[in-house]
Amino acid sequence: MGNSEDKSLSCHAFKLGMGSEQDARTTRISQFLTLWFKPKFLKYLGLAISVTLMTLLLNLPISPTVATVTQVETTAQTSPVIKSLNTNTSQLVHQGKNDYQRGQYAAAITIWKQALDTFTTQGDTLNQAMVLSNLALAYRQLGQWHEANQAIETSLTLLSTPNPNTSQNPLKILAQALNTQGHLQLAQGQAELALATWEQATKTYQQVGDKTGVTRSLINQTHAMRALGLYLRARNLLDQIRQTLAAQPDSLTKIAGLRSLGDLLRITGDLNQSRQILEQSLAIAKTLPSPPDSTAILFSLGNTARSQNQIEDAIQFYQQAAATTVSPTLQFQAQANQLSLFVETQQQQAARQLWTQLQPQLAQLPVSRQTLYAQINVARSLMQMSHDASGNVPEIAQLLATITQQARTLKDRQVEAYALGYLGQLYEQTQQLANAQTLTEQALTLAQSIKAPELAYRWQWQLGRLLKAQGNTQGAIAAYDQAVNTLQSLRTDLVAINDTVQFSFRESVEPVYREFVGLLLQPLPGEKEVSQAHLKQAREVIESLQLAELDNFFQEACLTSQPQQIDHIDPTAAVFYPIILPDRLEVILSLPGQPLRHYATQASSVQVEQIIHQMRQSLRPTSLKKERLPLAQNLYDWLIRPAETELAQSDITTLVFVLDGSLRNLPMAALYDGQHYLVETYSLAIAPSLHLLSPQPLIPGQLKVLTAGVSQSISGFSPLPAVEWELSQITNKVPALQLLNQDFTSVNLTDNLQTQPFSVVHLATHGQFSSDPEETFILAWDKKIKAKDFETLLRSTQVEPDYPIELLVLSACQTAIGDQRAALGLAGIATRSGARSTLATLWSVQDDSTAQLMVEFYKELNQGTLNKATALRHAQLSLLQQGYNHPYYWAPFILVGNWL
Repeated sequence: MGNSEDKSLSCHAFKLGMGSEQDARTTRISQFLTLWFKPKFLKYLGLAISVTLMTLLLNLPISPTVATVTQVETTAQTSPVIKSLNTNTSQLVHQGKNDYQRGQYAAAITIWKQALDTFTTQGDTLNQAMVLSNLALAYRQLGQWHEANQAIETSLTLLSTPNPNTSQNPLKILAQALNTQGHLQLAQGQAELALATWEQATKTYQQVGDKTGVTRSLINQTHAMRALGLYLRARNLLDQIRQTLAAQPDSLTKIAGLRSLGDLLRITGDLNQSRQILEQSLAIAKTLPSPPDSTAILFSLGNTARSQNQIEDAIQFYQQAAATTVSPTLQFQAQANQLSLFVETQQQQAARQLWTQLQPQLAQLPVSRQTLYAQINVARSLMQMSHDASGNVPEIAQLLATITQQARTLKDRQVEAYALGYLGQLYEQTQQLANAQTLTEQALTLAQSIKAPELAYRWQWQLGRLLKAQGNTQGAIAAYDQAVNTLQSLRTDLVAINDTVQFSFRESVEPVYREFVGLLLQPLPGEKEVSQAHLKQAREVIESLQLAELDNFFQEACLTSQPQQIDHIDPTAAVFYPIILPDRLEVILSLPGQPLRHYATQASSVQVEQIIHQMRQSLRPTSLKKERLPLAQNLYDWLIRPAETELAQSDITTLVFVLDGSLRNLPMAALYDGQHYLVETYSLAIAPSLHLLSPQPLIPGQLKVLTAGVSQSISGFSPLPAVEWELSQITNKVPALQLLNQDFTSVNLTDNLQTQPFSVVHLATHGQFSSDPEETFILAWDKKIKAKDFETLLRSTQVEPDYPIELLVLSACQTAIGDQRAALGLAGIATRSGARSTLATLWSVQDDSTAQLMVEFYKELNQGTLNKATALRHAQLSLLQQGYNHPYYWAPFILVGNWL
């Protein structure tokens, strides 16, 4: 196809029909599209779209089985009350179901309304209720919340009114309506109501003997529990569901239940269990056999393998799904996901070959939400193809334009909001900022009208960038503020519902916070200094980012206590907030009773990361001072030196760091001022966020310690011979119960915590902190205790819940080598344990020196005159005085959380 024809098609496709401004906007769009064919723009725009669409696709649903929980019940086979339908009405109901399952929700509404009119005329209240329940689901998909709520309320009202003209049991339809109402309630933030509704639905399904319905509503309950922070209840219920399904004979019901459970386990981050359950479901589907189920499960397995970063497995699962399905939509979705993996792993030839197979399918695809998302997925992949992306630009422009048109045909405002917003971003990339702002504002209005905050924050963020680029700083700050507030309201959704959002956290969530902080820490036009209001707001935003990272780590909201002002916690402590921005390193300093201040170093994030990496490398035991000290002094100059005078004048004795990024992997104790290490001057503590602090000091003389350790070699880990001496010496210093080697099992640990209150839990064993919760663990004799299990083992087993564990000590653990975000695992363990404080090591240290430090720490702590941070400092200094001069031996011990 020649350029002139391309232009014609593209310009025609981009006539979006935007109300009274259609002609003017179409002209602007047409003008924009002529840029596609100017060679100097092609390479630039290829990069622009790859960035644009990458963040979109990582947040779109990629599973074709999204409706396995939100299932539409419409056919005579699934509802006994429909058996009496006449042929025409039955066909209408069935046609509406088919439209719904194809993602054609507006069409489904039209058809179901016709069926509803017939039932109303006939006075058939049961089938009216059934159709109204289905209508509520379709309205929900289109963001028409008023209509959805009205439909489900009418449905339930009809079901609560006895109908003397029928002898049929309304309970099946009632259960389905309750299930639908629960989805509406949860989607509108009413998690407590949703949980109660789904509990009622479960009981109703049980009354009619519908095992599939029971399983579905139980799974739905876990979503509501997670939204409410009831994670232990959700986990226990998942275990119950698993056991129930295991006890059932092989059937289509069991296949569907296992597939739903496997998908949910992926969403909740239990990837190994997700894969195991899905493989079990696939084995049953092949045995029965059930080819459609097999294909859907293969697709789910691809998604789980992708989440596990097992790319080759994921590609194979997608290939199998595409090869075995008879559904054009599912085939295209599987191949689109496969294409994206080829591009992400730079398998350019395979990607090009697959694209040649996909291209002819575009015109043949049925129009539905699922196919539109899959096409955007393809467009995103094409833009990432490094070698010949520029040649695909006209095709992608046409493809995106078609998606916009088809979204309007479907009356699908969610897809339309995506398309308009990303068209706005294309204008942003070509510096047509006014046009970009217009489209972005339209996309934002659409997103807000359908109550889609997970979409609205993107366009608020984009609007902030556009306003900033146009010099409207105040407007940009307001837009960024809205974006962050929207993200805060989305905490449970981001971590408990949308697994694809988690996947793209660093690309589509974290930058919002960082860009906002960078904007707040620059003086407004005409002003010389950053205002206190903006400094306070910047501190709040960076704390919110810390919490969001922990939420993302666990895929659960971690906030458990109310924030406290630092000068109310400790009047002798100063708090440092280092913030790594693309063009500089900022530090916000909080001194008790004083205004906030900040200072910056003009070093790029690349330079900062390089120095951090070099310093971490220099802390190996064989390094020399001439290598190590200049790096430690460089970071001291950036973080501490500008505040030296204020610290001395304020009589500060403790420095608390809310560290950012890979700074978390560095021991602040090893910073060097030219004469002394930082630990020689101050007590030090790390806070994941002051929001997580529960400020309460240890009660002098009332330490009761549970010690547990592994000294022998097990599971391929080397022996730790000094652990026995370490635990015995601690027992001599403080009252303690000891679990050593074979006695240190997860069961024994749990049993002892269930029967006795301990203020300190000391674990001396191998362990690892990683940015992956599956790779963050503590080694017990019988198994690895993973990060997510700490809530079960510690927080939930305390004898006196009002008196949590004051201190969790993790001796001999280490951060994962080469993982820049590994300390998230340490912060995650510290948060998950429920302990007020955690003492841990950034790397595995020689066990003799570790044992000496721990014994000295408990000696100081038990005297009752020092807080935890100062007791740790004295223990570290004692090693220095004993000849352990190298920071390798004493620096990695860090106190996380409450330092009092």
